[in-house]
Amino acid sequence: MTNAAQANQPDNDTLDMHSPNLVDDNVQKIMALFPNCITESKDENGNLKKAVDFDLLRQELSQSLVEGGQERYRLDWPGKRQAILEANSPIAKTLRPAREESVNFDTTENLFIEGDNLDALKLLQESYLGQVKMIYIDPPYNTGNDFIYEDDFSEDTADFLERSEQKDEEGNRLITNTESNGRFHSDWLTMMYSRLKLARTLLKDDGVIFISIDDNEVYNLRKICNEVFGLSNFLAEIVWQHSVQPKGYTGKFSIHHNYILVFQKSNSFELQLLERTEEHNKNYSNPDNDPNGKWRAGDVRNALYRPNLIYNIKTPSGKTISPPEKGWRWSKDTLNKKIETGEVIFNEDETKITRKIYLNNLDGRTPETLWFGRDCGTTRSAAGQIKSLFESKAVFDTPKPIELLSHIFQISIKENDLVLDFFAGSSTTAHALMELNAQDGGNRKFIMVQLPEKTTDDSVGNKAGYSTISEISKERIRRAGQKIVEENQDKDGINDLDIGFRVLKIDETNMKKVYYTPDEYSQAELDNLESHIKEDRTGEDLLFQVMLDWGVPLSLPIEVKEIQGSTVYYVGIDSLVACFDTISTDLIDEISKDEPLKFVSSELAIAHDQDKTNIKARFAQLSPDTQVKFI
Repeated sequence: MTNAAQANQPDNDTLDMHSPNLVDDNVQKIMALFPNCITESKDENGNLKKAVDFDLLRQELSQSLVEGGQERYRLDWPGKRQAILEANSPIAKTLRPAREESVNFDTTENLFIEGDNLDALKLLQESYLGQVKMIYIDPPYNTGNDFIYEDDFSEDTADFLERSEQKDEEGNRLITNTESNGRFHSDWLTMMYSRLKLARTLLKDDGVIFISIDDNEVYNLRKICNEVFGLSNFLAEIVWQHSVQPKGYTGKFSIHHNYILVFQKSNSFELQLLERTEEHNKNYSNPDNDPNGKWRAGDVRNALYRPNLIYNIKTPSGKTISPPEKGWRWSKDTLNKKIETGEVIFNEDETKITRKIYLNNLDGRTPETLWFGRDCGTTRSAAGQIKSLFESKAVFDTPKPIELLSHIFQISIKENDLVLDFFAGSSTTAHALMELNAQDGGNRKFIMVQLPEKTTDDSVGNKAGYSTISEISKERIRRAGQKIVEENQDKDGINDLDIGFRVLKIDETNMKKVYYTPDEYSQAELDNLESHIKEDRTGEDLLFQVMLDWGVPLSLPIEVKEIQGSTVYYVGIDSLVACFDTISTDLIDEISKDEPLKFVSSELAIAHDQDKTNIKARFAQLSPDTQVKFI
């Protein structure tokens, strides 16, 4: 039997080598809750598969169902069902490493993924499910002039191989969504909905997402986020003053703000306090030499009427004071204790009551929903930051300021968290994260995703030699990292700062189609196939597709060793060991000494059918905890 044919025999030891089918995952979740509603049916090839008996499920949920045409509260648009289908459908694609475009490839914990972000979000499902602390995205605002993704949809997941290779004639997935398009809002919503559904699964339970947007789609975006993340997980609609320069318009308003929508994944998220500055503390003083330190006056009245907070109080001289219209701020016992300790004081004639808010009781500053340009930067300051890195050239039109991302980081992440930006643009997110790590010694990591969108011929970026947005994005990270290290040479440990990034490019699968659909080939055709792996793929290409499929973090350090003449990859010291060259018993004995958690090889590396069984048996004897798989 040929190696190609062997690779396609049903075998639990063979990796799938494509992104997960989220429909199957959903069936498993239903089975966990309602096992009686799971049955079997035949797929299009006549094979048995698990399926949901919706009649039984309907009975289980009979008091909570909304029937067919019945009115209900929801947001619908043409394309919503396709967006759900697209989010759940698997793809046969992979990430191919690009060492020459990377910085510190073998040791960095940062990733830069070049390609369609919908594909990227699918490919990250196994390795980064529930691992991302914070997502920031600055998607197209749907102004009628910017580009949006034109996604491909299929009617069932059986066609994922063909669909995953669909592109337009020039290999592009972007279109200009003009207002003359009858699906102007629908196309934008469809694009965002599938991506947000996938993004949510990558967030940790205590994770959070920040989305920049303007007036064109803010209300629609908030509605689909309510649906994807849950209405109860809405945190804020922030107004950011992106411009302070008045525009000389006639007959319309000069717009100086954008929005940032904030949604948590669950109520496990903890909003961080901002640092206080002298400006924030200027209203605190200590005119009465209070031993508790500086204070400012606060209110003792309750904001909302509470009948249980309606009561009279006694002043130190015994005078009776009636309650405010809506009641006191605290219970009677609590208020009397505050009077006794001096936290609540009276003026000389006991007609005015003041609460003391002590500065030393404040750990920080509560984040607000109005962000001024002086604190969070503006589009003009962002343009200046780009020019400072690119010889005074504005190589990117709409960057976000570093201060804006720094502000977001302060209230959402801690020293070792992972941040994802899948509309990376010029990679302000990566720049700001490296800068913050340099300031406080943190080890925050990033994953940037950017499509190699072509720059226009007349653009500054194109004339400067950058043919795609992703090239600008990668070059910014390189230059920003070098600049940060140069400007912080006086800081301890600055040379250990991770300013690297591992470039991974989305490409078609490493496997020939026969790997996935052997039933479409005759035995004669299989016999003529020497390999089920594409001829132009390297061992490192195979390694990263294995890491994706087996759920191994793509940022783990990689060490390449030569053992008995074969190239062996050690990922994360001993998290995964891979060898796609010829396998011998002596080689397995040598690798087994390291007791790796996982080992993977290729069917091509095995000379005889029984060798596969022998390899598994050898590991079972010498390193029994090692999982062994083949591609």
